[in-house]
Amino acid sequence: MIRLPAALLILLLPACDKPPSAGTTGTGTQAPRPLTDWPVTRGGPQLQGRVNATVFRSPVIEWTHHLGQAAVAEAAVAAGAIVVGDVMGNIHCIDLATRKPRWKFETGDTIQAAPAISNGRVFVGSGDENFLALDLKTGAKIWSFQGSEKFSSAASLVAAPDGSGEWILVNGYDGITRCLLASSGKEVWTYKTNDYINGTPAVIDGRLVAFGGCDKLIHVLKLADGSLVNEVATDAQITNSVATSGSTIYCGNYANQVIATDAEAKTLTWIYEAEDFPFFSSPAIDEQHVYIGSRDKSLHAISRADGKRAWTFKTGGRVESSPLAFNDGIVFGSSDGRLYAANPADGAELWRLDLGEDLTAAPIYAQGRLIIAGGDGTLFVISEGKPGDTPGGP
Repeated sequence: MIRLPAALLILLLPACDKPPSAGTTGTGTQAPRPLTDWPVTRGGPQLQGRVNATVFRSPVIEWTHHLGQAAVAEAAVAAGAIVVGDVMGNIHCIDLATRKPRWKFETGDTIQAAPAISNGRVFVGSGDENFLALDLKTGAKIWSFQGSEKFSSAASLVAAPDGSGEWILVNGYDGITRCLLASSGKEVWTYKTNDYINGTPAVIDGRLVAFGGCDKLIHVLKLADGSLVNEVATDAQITNSVATSGSTIYCGNYANQVIATDAEAKTLTWIYEAEDFPFFSSPAIDEQHVYIGSRDKSLHAISRADGKRAWTFKTGGRVESSPLAFNDGIVFGSSDGRLYAANPADGAELWRLDLGEDLTAAPIYAQGRLIIAGGDGTLFVISEGKPGDTPGGP
């Protein structure tokens, strides 16, 4: 197994060209749906990282699968399959029941973002400038779309407003947001920004598309045709996905800030400022808080109402793994090799699970299991242990 240096893994994370120089909030998140699968990044097009379930109390490693290469991308689960990419450009499909590989598809460069699964197809972008549709059963290529730069964003899948089928929304490192037909990969519309884009497009109220970019702007487009609705200026590059609730958008940036804004306002609702380190994690949100990881080795919980700090949770490494907000716990990984769960009310530790690998990828929750890939190439499938078990291995 090839182990990549930690410094190289950092370079593979969503980033901008260089570091910068030094509305109203919604009343609640979208009512979370019961989750059996996790077919798209962050649990759905609003990118909330929200899970309608109680968190494990005694997690154990149920089984593992060795990918052979490091992984920084979130996995996806549907139709009994786990699909995940690695930094050498391989897309792996593992059977959830048999725990055996179904297929592997080799692209020409790193997979930095989660796949999306819909209607028996896997949609995923690669660092080789191609965005692909693969057959979920066989891994055969159905179509590919050639961009002009790498695809470091996961895709959002939405129903076309005119009822004509399913659309794919994906951002590219060439600064272009693309809307593609899921059936063929044909472009429906495009929108060009002036700098790199790393985050996944979020969908607001089935009519707007929102994302941040390395141009320091939050862009809001009309879903129907990609026309510009609004731009909101921020102080620094936005290097990951936003989260949305109602018309409110939340994200972190390279100026050590987390911000909230209304999709159709010109000014920010609030700014939360940390001291020394930027936010590379995507946020998760529930009714009370925004949860986001920082390179200061902490998870930050911020009041949605006013942007004030609720609590922080310190780990032994950078927190670039995007958190999941369960009904009664927040789960996230750290580069110290541990998966953590914290109480959303006060940040008290519920448990920690030592996986022994840099956890940059976000955890997902599907089929009653937590699933996360690590920096040494291990895919971990974690389930609830027996009462009284100490968190750990099987």
